[in-house]
Amino acid sequence: MKAKDIQVFIVGNPPPSFGGRYFIFVKLTTDNGIVGIGEIYCDSFGPQVIKAMAEDVFGRYVAGTDPFHIESLWRKVYSSGYSQRPDPSLIGNALYLTTSKRLYLIATKH
Repeated sequence: MKAKDIQVFIVGNPPPSFGGRYFIFVKLTTDNGIVGIGEIYCDSFGPQVIKAMAEDVFGRYVAGTDPFHIESLWRKVYSSGYSQRPDPSLIGNALYLTTSKRLYLIATKH
């Protein structure tokens, strides 16, 4: 089983916007059809930037990986910055945390 696809959904929140102006949901799918759905929370960047970042992280690190090797994937993404230091935009906005939670969900469904 390998992670195959990501879909990112930006959902506007009508006034009075309790919980924020928008919500960002992520749907990860494996090659055998198992799905994990979750939310990205980040108030540091706009929704289109977060969507692009989620798709980029998935494309560079998650696509084609085995959902059961989450810890090694976490280490690779966490240390992907220069000098093996974490990229604050990835860690600070919980992009990867959201992705890893979806992989755990997929792994438990298998």
